[in-house]
Amino acid sequence: MPPASGRPAAHVGAGILLSRLLGLIRERVFAHYFGNGMEADAFRAALRIPNVIRNLLGEGTLSASFIPVYAGMIEQGKHEDARRLSGVIASLLVLLAATAALLGIVLAPAITDFAAPGFAGRQRELTVTLVRIMFPMAGVMILSAWCLGVLNTHRRFFLSYAAPAMWNIAQIATLLAAGGVLMGASLSIALAWGALAGSVLQIGVQLPAVLRLVQRMHWGVSLETTGVRRVLGAWVPVVIGGGVAQISSIIDIQLASLLGQGSVSILSYAQLIAILPVSLFGVSVAAVALPELSREAASGETEELRRRVANGMRRIGYFIIPSAVAFVVLGGPIVGFLFQTGAFAADDTALVASVLAAYGLAVPAQATIKLLASGHYALGDTRTPVRIAVLAVATSAGTAFILMQRFGPVGIALGAAAGSYLNVVLNGYLLRRRLGAFFGRVGLGLQLKSAASAALAGVVGYIVMTALAGAAVWLVALGAAGAFSVVYGGITLALGHPDARAVGTLFRRESR
Repeated sequence: MPPASGRPAAHVGAGILLSRLLGLIRERVFAHYFGNGMEADAFRAALRIPNVIRNLLGEGTLSASFIPVYAGMIEQGKHEDARRLSGVIASLLVLLAATAALLGIVLAPAITDFAAPGFAGRQRELTVTLVRIMFPMAGVMILSAWCLGVLNTHRRFFLSYAAPAMWNIAQIATLLAAGGVLMGASLSIALAWGALAGSVLQIGVQLPAVLRLVQRMHWGVSLETTGVRRVLGAWVPVVIGGGVAQISSIIDIQLASLLGQGSVSILSYAQLIAILPVSLFGVSVAAVALPELSREAASGETEELRRRVANGMRRIGYFIIPSAVAFVVLGGPIVGFLFQTGAFAADDTALVASVLAAYGLAVPAQATIKLLASGHYALGDTRTPVRIAVLAVATSAGTAFILMQRFGPVGIALGAAAGSYLNVVLNGYLLRRRLGAFFGRVGLGLQLKSAASAALAGVVGYIVMTALAGAAVWLVALGAAGAFSVVYGGITLALGHPDARAVGTLFRRESR
């Protein structure tokens, strides 16, 4: 039997938490120096573009195609074939990374005009410069995705998800070192070089462990190597699906760039907070599930596969539902606590909080999509999630364009929510047809317990927030969020929710 997913998922979550906490510190320092000004928008747009390439060609897309084949070989005892496969994939990624970096540098003006059509003059020139500096970062991080695939298959989860902490540390160090002597465009350029250096450090901390696991690297680009064509054949539709999702990300930036100065940054600040629980709980559960789902699919254990998906959805719901409620109810104190400093004023907090509340509606769906897609990938179906993603992105873009006319950046976030729910409903429906129902009466009851407990915690959190109105931002945030967490945890524990008990057990075990 495969290992229980709770402890590995906790390791993934711990790695992501470390990285994300440092990311929040990075963003707080960024907000202090840049606020929602012109340089902030330029840096956000320039960073989003190479991130699109990284997400498109690496991380989730490579894992979805590489891990099932690589894990299947190891499960069948074909260790030499697995080593050769990993070496060829790494070699192909090196060539791909170099090509992507070169094209990004050469085509930076065209890329900027496509991604941020509302930018002009000095803002556009700065964005082009930043794209040229940071685009090679995308190539380096594509190689980091290969490291993640190898480490996760061998059940080494913490390092691959904690490694991005190096990227955040490099940027924090750059801002603290240069912030006292540089400002404006000069500081943003220095930060871009810091981000590039951080991407190199990110892959550098993973390579020693990866090389120990593969033992002997077989460099080469032969497509005849066992498993290579299967990986590439599965990768293409996943990349197309990832491309559709990244198009959605680009569309958000395009639309925000048309709304005036500060809109891109407002959207980005809210996205950073909203993605935290998605990464901590949705990604961690799906990341641990994919190798195990692939092993179970390879051995024909369909019932075990269905059970694992159902448990993953229940676990995600326990953590994600209260996160969504907190973003809607307590968005103001959360944003103020994280970012209100220096150039980031109280008015900026209110704007970002309104967008965060809209993104909060999308969080449950966004956190579940990756797990359901992993179920399709494990069954060898990489096309179904792609077709659904196309429809979801079209829905998201159309809804966002309509709603932004009246609600500005909030409308863009609401459009993302509409597309996300369409995506998760269709993925769940089609996977259920292949595996059977995920939840019986007990499973649905547990989800309702999570929702009801989160609603009650939201009421208590709002009361505390109102009672502390006028106090320091940090006090309001800690008081309201603390009351919310205690009430939610206490109610779910009293109701006997298995994940509430598991959290307590895991906490006691890790403490010892």
